[in-house]
Amino acid sequence: MRLVFWPWILLFFTFVASSWSLSSDGQALLALSKNLMLPSSVSSSWSASDATPCTWNGVSCNKRNRVVSLDLSSSKVSGSIGPEIGFLKYLHILYLFCNNIYGSIPPELGNCTSGTIPEELFKNQFLEQVYLHSNQLSGSIPFSVGEMTSLTSLWLHDNMLSGVLPASIGNCTKLEVLYLLNNQLSGSLPETLSKIEGLRIFDATNNSFRGEIPFSFENSCKLEIFILSFNQIRGEIPKWLGNCSSLTQLAFVNNSLSGQIPPTVGLLRNLTYLLLSQNNLSGPIPTEIGNCELLLWLELDANQLEGTVPKELANLRNLQKLFLFENHLTGEFPENIWGIQSLQSVLVYRNGLTGKLPSVLAELKFLQNITLFDNFFTGAIPPGLGANSRLVKVDFTNNSFVGGIPPNICSGKTLRILDLGSNHLTGSIPSGVSNCPSLERFILQGNNFSGHIPEFRNCKGLSYIDLSRNGFDGPLSGSIPFSVGEMTSLTSLWLHDNMLSGVLPTSIGNCTKLEVLYLLNNQLSGSLPETLSKIEGLRIFDATNNSFRGEIPFSFENSCKLEIFILSFNNIKGEIPSWLGSCRSLTQLGFVNNSLSGKIQTSLGLLSNCTHLLLSQNSLSGPIYPEIGNYRMLEWLELDANQLEGTLFLFENRLVGEFPENIWSIPTLESIHIYGNSFTGKVPSVIVQDYNGWFSKITISPELGVNSRLVLISFRNNSFVGGIPPNICSGKGLRVLDLRLNHLNGSIPPGIITDCLRLQRLVLRDNNLSGSIM
Repeated sequence: MRLVFWPWILLFFTFVASSWSLSSDGQALLALSKNLMLPSSVSSSWSASDATPCTWNGVSCNKRNRVVSLDLSSSKVSGSIGPEIGFLKYLHILYLFCNNIYGSIPPELGNCTSGTIPEELFKNQFLEQVYLHSNQLSGSIPFSVGEMTSLTSLWLHDNMLSGVLPASIGNCTKLEVLYLLNNQLSGSLPETLSKIEGLRIFDATNNSFRGEIPFSFENSCKLEIFILSFNQIRGEIPKWLGNCSSLTQLAFVNNSLSGQIPPTVGLLRNLTYLLLSQNNLSGPIPTEIGNCELLLWLELDANQLEGTVPKELANLRNLQKLFLFENHLTGEFPENIWGIQSLQSVLVYRNGLTGKLPSVLAELKFLQNITLFDNFFTGAIPPGLGANSRLVKVDFTNNSFVGGIPPNICSGKTLRILDLGSNHLTGSIPSGVSNCPSLERFILQGNNFSGHIPEFRNCKGLSYIDLSRNGFDGPLSGSIPFSVGEMTSLTSLWLHDNMLSGVLPTSIGNCTKLEVLYLLNNQLSGSLPETLSKIEGLRIFDATNNSFRGEIPFSFENSCKLEIFILSFNNIKGEIPSWLGSCRSLTQLGFVNNSLSGKIQTSLGLLSNCTHLLLSQNSLSGPIYPEIGNYRMLEWLELDANQLEGTLFLFENRLVGEFPENIWSIPTLESIHIYGNSFTGKVPSVIVQDYNGWFSKITISPELGVNSRLVLISFRNNSFVGGIPPNICSGKGLRVLDLRLNHLNGSIPPGIITDCLRLQRLVLRDNNLSGSIM
């Protein structure tokens, strides 16, 4: 009896044990979690003691307790996707986007196929949606992607995927949405995409796809969004796109497309975005674009389009952004376009457009950005501009506008950039501009403005001011210095070529972010403020042609960022500061026509990047330091009209042009070493003791050597013509005469033998000389 009872006991416990065991789908998920690190908010409910995973966070099941959806999106999941994903046979939806998942896409996703269910547990026929975007997935897209024939949505964007888009993708004939943007995919787009006739969205922005667009939906196009921007696509825009009547977004920005924009684009009546900028498109803008009445954005900039702007664009009554800049467009800009009430941004700069701005422009309530620079617009700026809108940027630079600045241009308190330079504007700066709290960049250079520079007391964020080449007058003092000191965001201040007078205020030192300060060609006076030392990031300081006096009181000894430092044509006295030697980025140093004295500091020899060293017309004395030979980049040297003495070393630089004759007249100069340059000019008869040069296309003065103390002459490898001066050795001290590799002719003067008593080296080869030296 006992033996018969035990089999039933064993069967009972087997049944109980089987009810306690986790299903295969649950086991697959737990195995998957070994590589995928789940946060506690997810893993807290994943228990091996459950019979099914259907109550786990992120998991959904069907009526048979099989996992059909795994949604761990935006859950701070990290790690990699293991092959166990392929064990979920009934998985329809996989959402893993917006996490920190890395590694490659497992080929086991290819087990999510349709057709007969194989006996193996890791086969699946139902997977329809795969969302793996916004992770760190790398590697290539598996070829097995073509086995997921039930797939309708594949989101792989914002990863680090590389390689090609497999041709097998064409087997996913139910695919409707394919997002590949922001990866590193390359190669040609597969022609097999033509097989996916139901494709609605294809976005492959910002990859490295190349070649032409090989596929076609000419007969049946369901595309609604088609974006290939920022790739290397070439060829022409396919005409079959005109058949895609459902298309709302078409974008090929930053590719290598050529040819003309097909007129069939005008058939896309549902189009809201047409973005074709930064290509090589040519020809006219099709008038048919005016039929796309739902268009919001039209970007055709940075191409080679020509002709006029079609007046039909005024039919785009919903247009918000019109980008036509950097083309070859000419003719009058259609005035009726300014009547589109929805306009937000109009960028047509760098063309050859003409026309005037109508008063209706002031009625555009949504207008934020109007950029017209480098065109030929004329007339006055509408006085009501800005009164009814929240303008952010206005740039009319380099046109022919007249009149004044609209007084209410900043009434919206959002204007950040106001560039009106290089026009014919007049009047003064309106108080509404000088009190604009949002203003960051303000340029009026090259106009005819006059009056005082106003206070910018409320412009706390103003970083760039260019008021140069106008007629501003009045002292730079009083309230102006106060407001300058308060503009602590200022990085560039251009005030040159005005009639400003007074002193440079000490409050300028509060502008510690200042990098560029141009004050040249004004009537400023007084001493330079010591507070300039506080502006440690100053790169450019040019105060040429003012009346500044005194010594240079400031110093950047510990931290010098100066690249250009020019104080020429002032009344600066004292010595050249030794701390300039620490300004290793200095390229231009100019103190011409001042009252500087003392020696040229040897520390200046450390300025190896210097191209312009202009110290003429001062009272400098002492030797010309040999370290000047370290200036391998030197292009312009002016040391004339001083009291310098000694030797001049300029050899092996990049100096060009005519060698200044007044250098030869420095009475105390003993040696000039300037070989290895490309000078032109003539060598005068008044010469120094030691000359070593390299000239081109010059002649030797016949008086060279008369009453001189020449010891060495080296004119080798130049283009000297004519003969050797007959009295070249009249000074009796010449020891080296090297005239090789020139175009000299005539007879060798007998004085070379009779007068050159100390001559040790004579080289005359490679010329056209005749005669004898014996």
